[in-house]
Amino acid sequence: MSNDSTTSNPEGADGASPLAPDAPSGEVKSSDVAPSDAASSDAASSDNDAPHGFDVSDVLAAVTKERDDFKDLALRLQADFENFRKRVTAQVTDDVDRATAKLVESVLPVLDACEAAAAHGVQGIESVWSSLLGALQKQGLEALDLADKPFDPATAEAVVHEPSDGSTSGPMVVEVLRTGYRWKGRVVRAAMVKVKG
Repeated sequence: MSNDSTTSNPEGADGASPLAPDAPSGEVKSSDVAPSDAASSDAASSDNDAPHGFDVSDVLAAVTKERDDFKDLALRLQADFENFRKRVTAQVTDDVDRATAKLVESVLPVLDACEAAAAHGVQGIESVWSSLLGALQKQGLEALDLADKPFDPATAEAVVHEPSDGSTSGPMVVEVLRTGYRWKGRVVRAAMVKVKG
């Protein structure tokens, strides 16, 4: 087989060695280096001298600021969620209290009937009355004790008035005509009272 153009020639196409004849073996003249090789060696040397438009401390400061912004956002969202959870819990508790207060209000006429029957001497009613009242008191019902105390329109309704004899400074409750009740701190039914003064 004859040598043609497909055979590789270790020497250049013109027959010259890629190394210049006056350069010692292993050394390359700068004129023989390709332009892209020269640019990369210049860039490598400039890496040590000048940065590429940003400073590591600037990047670190920016990343730190972004991290702090996200941390603040996460803390705000966590606080908002905690406030929402507390608000919903309080609302549900309040709704349950209102619903049970309505149930208690519907039972109050039964307590009134038991109280009236006991006052008229009906036999056997006191045990039913006391157990019903005791069960409701365990859940938060409280009978208002207003006799011989200053009249408070928030807890009592004056249905009978007597003139004052001058012994009291203000109106006083002298008799409770119908018992008032408070359910978990809220008056569910005001008492009917006789007021003096």
